[in-house]
Amino acid sequence: MEACGLHCTKIENISVKIENQTILKDVTFDVHCGELTMIIGKNGAGKSTLLKALLNEIEHTGKVEFIDMKENKNKKIKIGYVPQSLNIERNMPTSVYDMFASYISDKPVFFKKDAELYKTIKECLKTFGADKLIDNRVGNLSGGELQRILLSIATYPIPNLLILDEPVSGVDRNGTRDFYEILYKLKDKYDMSIILVSHDLELVKKFADKVILLDKEVKKQGTVNEVFESNEFKDCFGNI
Repeated sequence: MEACGLHCTKIENISVKIENQTILKDVTFDVHCGELTMIIGKNGAGKSTLLKALLNEIEHTGKVEFIDMKENKNKKIKIGYVPQSLNIERNMPTSVYDMFASYISDKPVFFKKDAELYKTIKECLKTFGADKLIDNRVGNLSGGELQRILLSIATYPIPNLLILDEPVSGVDRNGTRDFYEILYKLKDKYDMSIILVSHDLELVKKFADKVILLDKEVKKQGTVNEVFESNEFKDCFGNI
């Protein structure tokens, strides 16, 4: 199934207040299927708070709607999420299979491996070139390998919206390149929108279809050139 351009996630007037402090104010933007939207902003701009609001992990006002323009109606949105990092002990005995199975199955992972479930997980991992890691211990994975596993979990089943928080933090250059190649395959192959928070402006320049400049509210949005050449960008980052 290829991206058709007829599905849209509308993020409308998302606001977050903690006590009397405004963390986000009326954040509004659209994300279309087959589109990689990258969110930038200085530390404290509210980027991670926005993701938590979209995931309903913190109290907020505003709404997120998923619109199927083929059928001209709103539908319940399916969201996949890849966090910035996981706290994993190096001596942790849990295998990739165990971790994946705990997310997608009700069966206790300490029981004997389920043959059908094992096959399903291996096929999911294969999409990301990670099927050979299925029996590896999670604690022994490299940063790039772990991100592939987390992507596999986040996209089973295929979501309408995939949210990623600084996904290549701590991943080497080759791993970063491979990660973004996988993202492009995902957005091109499936009817999926992707929102990605990044502090690396060079990666944003290279990979973003759309950029959101955030500083508690949306200061500027548009193409890479439209945002990076704007006065709002210069006010935020200076002439870099």
